[in-house]
Amino acid sequence: MGTKEQLKDERDRIVKGLEETYRRLIEYKKQKKSPMIVVRNGKVVAVDPNEILPTILYKRKAG
Repeated sequence: MGTKEQLKDERDRIVKGLEETYRRLIEYKKQKKSPMIVVRNGKVVAVDPNEILPTILYKRKAG
């Protein structure tokens, strides 16, 4: 496996890990009935975690 493929595999693992972390955070916030604090249009706002859509799982493109 070449360096380019290794970097792509590493990037894929990092992205999958970030998505899993995000999914767990949303679940936790829903359980605790705690708002998500996010930035929208340059402003810090509280968002009900039930209004947040689940992420689309990252899929590695073939090729």
